[in-house]
Amino acid sequence: MNPADLPRTVAHAVRCAVEDGELGAGSAAGRVVVERTRPGGVGDYASPVAFQIAKTARIRPAEVAAVLAHRLGRVPGIERVEVTGPGFVNFFLPPLSAPEVLDVLDARGGVPVPDGPVPAPAPQREGVVRAAVLRILRAQGHRPDGAGGDPGPVAPVAARDGDVVARYGAGAAVWAMVAVPARETPVFSGRLLRQDESSEYFRVRYAHARSRALLRNARDLGFGPEPGPVEDAQALLRVLADHPLALEAAAHHRAPERLVRHLVELADALLDFQYPVLPQGDEKPSAAHRARLALAEAAGTVLAGGLALLGTDAPERL
Repeated sequence: MNPADLPRTVAHAVRCAVEDGELGAGSAAGRVVVERTRPGGVGDYASPVAFQIAKTARIRPAEVAAVLAHRLGRVPGIERVEVTGPGFVNFFLPPLSAPEVLDVLDARGGVPVPDGPVPAPAPQREGVVRAAVLRILRAQGHRPDGAGGDPGPVAPVAARDGDVVARYGAGAAVWAMVAVPARETPVFSGRLLRQDESSEYFRVRYAHARSRALLRNARDLGFGPEPGPVEDAQALLRVLADHPLALEAAAHHRAPERLVRHLVELADALLDFQYPVLPQGDEKPSAAHRARLALAEAAGTVLAGGLALLGTDAPERL
């Protein structure tokens, strides 16, 4: 079971439960939210869908969750389903293999990028945030007008926007503006300009540059990426598998900061993973190296696409 398929799977379970009389005919889920379980939570993913249905079904969320958990626990690819609290549905999934994760990205057209003109950001933060929201929505297949991309109230920058662009550069300034919720005031500090791990902006762009360096170095050694099984890559595989869910959540909530957090997590996972990608010492390139390289290439492509959606660049070298 691909994590990105969970919302559709849950929606199908709701429809079947209604058809079989387990839930009232008026039960409706609307948009099904499934997100990675927060630290300390239960399972791999969780959904509050039972609370949405309970409003129309006029029964307790825990009862709705129990019905859905019973059905979803029998779906192939889901190890088990548990109900926690007043009605949260929690999913346990088996680990995905590297080829399966790459298939998830390929099945969704790879890394989504805008396929139509996007209004250029205005000098103010509101324009920067709105442009990022529009890019993300369009990449998800929506065709919003200006109102449809409204992120809600946008707190201004403490200094004049032009001043922070001049001081930190356009890319770093945009990153800071979209890295926090629109209603919060962004933080500008010298950390934005630091070329080390203390800067999230640097880490994300550096991780992309490292993925491209790995590809160049592999070409020099006479081999290229080829999907296959990869050991000791579960952290990177998990974040890559979550990419479609992260984009969907960012689009639904008009919240580019969700994509920012996802890219930071992906960059950190890639930087931890990079070391065994290329042969070491007298090693010869093997199928394992080619498979690791394919995973690193996919991570770099996702990072580049995410940075483009936010409105900043992804350098080939850094």
